[in-house]
Amino acid sequence: MEQMSLFDNRVTNSPLASRLRPETLREYVGQKHLLGEGKVLRRLIEQDQISSMIFWGPPGVGKTTLARIIAGMTRSDFVDFSAVTSGIKEIRQVMEHAEDSRRMGISTLLFVDEIHRFNKAQQDAFLPFVERGSIILVGATTENPSFEINSALLSRCKVFVLKMLEETDLCELLHHALTSPKGFGNQQIVISEKQINAIARFANGDGRTALNTLEMAVINSLLDSEGTVHVTDETLIECTNRRSLLYDKKGEEHYNLISALHKSMRNSDPDAAVYWMMRMLDGGENPLYIARRLVRFASEDIGMADPRALQIAVSVYQACHFLGMPECDVHLTHAVVYLSMAPKSNALYKACEDCKKDIHDFPAEPVPLQIRNAPTKLMKELHYGEGYQYAHDTEEKLTKMQCLPDALKERRYYFPTQEGEEEGIGRRLEEIMEWKK
Repeated sequence: MEQMSLFDNRVTNSPLASRLRPETLREYVGQKHLLGEGKVLRRLIEQDQISSMIFWGPPGVGKTTLARIIAGMTRSDFVDFSAVTSGIKEIRQVMEHAEDSRRMGISTLLFVDEIHRFNKAQQDAFLPFVERGSIILVGATTENPSFEINSALLSRCKVFVLKMLEETDLCELLHHALTSPKGFGNQQIVISEKQINAIARFANGDGRTALNTLEMAVINSLLDSEGTVHVTDETLIECTNRRSLLYDKKGEEHYNLISALHKSMRNSDPDAAVYWMMRMLDGGENPLYIARRLVRFASEDIGMADPRALQIAVSVYQACHFLGMPECDVHLTHAVVYLSMAPKSNALYKACEDCKKDIHDFPAEPVPLQIRNAPTKLMKELHYGEGYQYAHDTEEKLTKMQCLPDALKERRYYFPTQEGEEEGIGRRLEEIMEWKK
């Protein structure tokens, strides 16, 4: 047996994913919630009633492919535009051509890949032409349109959410690649269903990754004397030794994962919390960012129910600062498990938020004279500090002195729960309030 050469004349120069790009809806795989029989987007495409729209979804799910299929089925002129290589000058040139076409009764379908990369001024340049109907804008983005696309432009576009491909979709795609003349249909390839499933699982919902992995496995596999390619488990392991999980440290998935971590800890689920935390680290997240969020969680969701939680979180932050990755992963796990299993109380968080609301809603109340400092003679003459009661001079270490402004003197912010150590703190607070009455 011999190894298949990268320069074998049976292998075309064009990547497998490009050769197999679908040209019709019949060939398109996935997104059945949008393109199944009778679904809205499919009807719009088939009836050539496309309006401006945004395709939002992760990489490799068919956003660009779908735009090209629409281009092939529409009666409009099609212009392919890249946000990476185009600026205001290029936008104006395309818009001028589109305006000329509109006057002749021809609409222009403008496909903008990675539209989130356009800045506000560039996005604004599209707006008047979308409003006049000079162009039908079809944008593709991996980022949440709510954050990355101007609200004025977004309000004039229908957003369609494309989902990660299911493993069954990816297996269908891989089988097609093995049988299509555009793929490996003219070659004899021995690959098991188990290996196909492994590639689909590795691809993590990304069709392009699935096809690229299959192509790499085939190219690097062995040929027998009859020219048959045998894909071995060893070769496949080499081609799938590292899966790049979807994670953008500045994008929506960043916030999705930190939200998943926070809510798993809040729900006292240490297994899920550790999983989401490790997903973030695997994606390259700064461990100090995670540690900072754990410090916040310790007070927001645990608070006085376990005062040690904050100490643990701060200590873990310091440990992450000292050691860094990869050693500090176990310290983060320590904190995540501790915080997950600690009793939960949001009493401090609610006290904080209620107090902020009163500060916003009420006038800025003056500090009561009795608790003002009086370091100068003038201040004393103005009665600063007059009537102040020093708690340590009393047997109970308490006084009935009013500390809140008159407008808020009956207001309470902190209501201890019955969780963990806060139950005892609550009893202590009730005793203090009864004594003051």
